[in-house]
Amino acid sequence: MAMSLFDSLTASGKYVLTRQKNLVTYRVTRVLSQGSHYKDEIIHMGLNHTHPCHHPMRLVSVLWGKTWYHYLTNVLGPQQLSPQEVCDLYRRRWRIEDAFLLTKRLLGLSYLWVGGTNGVQMQIYATWIFYAVLNDLCADVAIALRQPIERISVEMVFRSLYFFHRALLLDPKLQLIPWLVEHYRSMGLVKAVRQRHRRTAARSLDIWADALT
Repeated sequence: MAMSLFDSLTASGKYVLTRQKNLVTYRVTRVLSQGSHYKDEIIHMGLNHTHPCHHPMRLVSVLWGKTWYHYLTNVLGPQQLSPQEVCDLYRRRWRIEDAFLLTKRLLGLSYLWVGGTNGVQMQIYATWIFYAVLNDLCADVAIALRQPIERISVEMVFRSLYFFHRALLLDPKLQLIPWLVEHYRSMGLVKAVRQRHRRTAARSLDIWADALT
């Protein structure tokens, strides 16, 4: 990403979060915090460029295994975005790919049912609106079950709506969220915690232990 683009985004009040390229030259102007496995610094970039970056940037570096990973953002305050949140947000960038996969495979957007422009637009808008509602429903289930949103299976929440509809025919007084909470085990709404997830969580605790003290 060009230095001028960083300046343009910052000047317009827009936030950016990206990986730092290895060839970028910079000068550290302030160390916000650091530990054995991470560093959080304010830097100025582009020292060897004709048009350097005029706005300061924040560099968060984390040691994962034997490799250092570096993330750039123009959110300078750790109170607004902690170094751990910087890394977690970048890791979640792949959720857009999950959204595309679910809308195409689960909600049928991989097939267009009409040929006209208006019909195609209606199908796309309707599918994404339903996907947004489905995500809100998953968030409500996560809150009710006191689980992270990542642990809630969007696909199984979607499939459970059929069974809720069948139950609703027998008892019109049923409420969706309480019903889902009551049957979350049989519906498989909460994803199992796999061994690799436990290892990742344990390593993350080790990395950010210094930041929490």
